[in-house]
Amino acid sequence: MENQELERQIAGLAVLQEPVRRSLYFYVAYRQRDVSREEAAQSVGVSRELAGFHLDRLVAEGLLETSFRRLSGRTGPGAGRPAKLYRRSARELEVSLPQRSYKLAGRILATAMDANSPHASASLAPTARAIGEEIGRDARTRAGSRPGKKRLVAGAMAALSAQGYEPEQQGGEIRLRNCPFHYLASEHRQLVCGMNLALIEGVVAGLDVPGVEPRLDPKPGMCCVALKVR
Repeated sequence: MENQELERQIAGLAVLQEPVRRSLYFYVAYRQRDVSREEAAQSVGVSRELAGFHLDRLVAEGLLETSFRRLSGRTGPGAGRPAKLYRRSARELEVSLPQRSYKLAGRILATAMDANSPHASASLAPTARAIGEEIGRDARTRAGSRPGKKRLVAGAMAALSAQGYEPEQQGGEIRLRNCPFHYLASEHRQLVCGMNLALIEGVVAGLDVPGVEPRLDPKPGMCCVALKVR
């Protein structure tokens, strides 16, 4: 990482040092929809004006993105001005001192596997599943003796959250709001999505959660895997 890029990353982290700004960022980041200034302000208990100041600072640093839409759904004269809405941007923050380049290592390994597919790729899924099962068994231990399905599902969500997937249960399924391997998936989608699926299948198997089925179901802005909960 060049010094200029390192300074940019540090600046991005420093902007989150202010407590109100950090709370606003986390609130917006964990919504799966656009958020208005009024909603964000109410969520952290500050005025609309103060929330707007901090939200716009986050936009300036590239941590949030904006759009404009009339919240009433009406159009034409009398419909009111479009509201300014905020959502998490795709910018990633990562600072390592001394410098490390795990992204580069991942890119080299993924490129090598793709170049030698399908033989190299065939060994990836069993390895990912085995690691997932290890994560799942650890989560099963933390769930206590004779855990019920509700506790096991909660354990699966906690285990996936710890790996950066940002799980959220929506009715009969668990959606993963983030792909921890987004950078690699942009160049090696098939390889990374297959690895994700195998890893999460392993987590579910290690936890021995009944009626939970991971499957490929890519949606924009989310991980390619979703978990169906029967």
